[in-house]
Amino acid sequence: MKKASDMQATVNHHRDALDLVRDLHQPRPAIYWSDLAVTGAVGWGAFGVALMARPFSLRMDVAMVIAAFTLYRGLCFVHEISHLRRLCLPGFETVWNFAFGIPLLLPSFVYVGVHPSHHNLATYGTDEDPEYLPFGSNHRMTVVFLAHSVLLPLAFLVRFLVLAPVGLCWPRFHAWLVTRASSLSMNPGYRRENSAELTAKVKYGEIAILLIWSAAFGSAWRHHFAWKTIAVWYTINAFISACNALRALGAHRYESTGVPLDRAAQLEDSIDTPGAAWTELWAPVGLRYHALHHYFPGIPYHNLGLAYRRLITGLPEAAGYQEITSPGLPWSLRRLYDTGKTAFRRKRNAEIYPETPLPSHHN
Repeated sequence: MKKASDMQATVNHHRDALDLVRDLHQPRPAIYWSDLAVTGAVGWGAFGVALMARPFSLRMDVAMVIAAFTLYRGLCFVHEISHLRRLCLPGFETVWNFAFGIPLLLPSFVYVGVHPSHHNLATYGTDEDPEYLPFGSNHRMTVVFLAHSVLLPLAFLVRFLVLAPVGLCWPRFHAWLVTRASSLSMNPGYRRENSAELTAKVKYGEIAILLIWSAAFGSAWRHHFAWKTIAVWYTINAFISACNALRALGAHRYESTGVPLDRAAQLEDSIDTPGAAWTELWAPVGLRYHALHHYFPGIPYHNLGLAYRRLITGLPEAAGYQEITSPGLPWSLRRLYDTGKTAFRRKRNAEIYPETPLPSHHN
């Protein structure tokens, strides 16, 4: 147990940190809207260039890379949507869905309402956390998670273009889809709680996807590049999925034993990667400051950099905030893999060579 003096120091450090960032919780709509508009224009513009370019040409490759990184940035705004009060940015979620969620088969309902369980003090790091797996105790799990990420776009196609029509005609199956296949979750054991409101939201999203995708695919078919469109879409989406998987692996230490953690413990299990300019490519929209986000989830993405600098310079070393900063993604991934490998070997050796109890001696 912590000493009373240590607990009081923790409370004081938290109070000091809160004072340092108290004025940074207000989102600025102009930044959100302009960022979303520019990101969408560049991303879909590059997507169009890739479609028109000669297959496997340099022009197509460059356009696909630009499209992948910018559309990935656009998708990451759903993380902000999940934390923002709707009154702060009315209409933003709807526009985002039409600009990114529906075309990329990741409508907002797969994340909004799911992500808060990753921050909840009662569920973080437990079996009920949708975005947490014990990678810190099994390096093989890390490799499998990263490898399967490139197959996720196929799962999206099946979920929304094949299973959704069946569910819309079969209520019982649709209830299963809402509970088991309507969450962007790392944890395969996560089950979503159904409700009439959620069911309606999922149905509206599915219908919108089917209508828009049918119209887009029909147009592409008439112009004889339907399969090229699917190929470009899948390649870009697979790149986005793999990039996001790497980001997620570098966001935490993943050393929770399944016991709920308080806010300070969540901070210690999370990682900030301020990095350089390229860090914004693989961890856009403030996701590079993941530990800070867990400490103060209400700070909008455009203020996280300033909040980080204030905490680093304003808090004493005893607060331990500097210890959660990583020098880069490769360092975080290597540490996670090594930690998981060591823990896995230790567990395996314990199973192979169990400790033999000492014989008791009787007089």
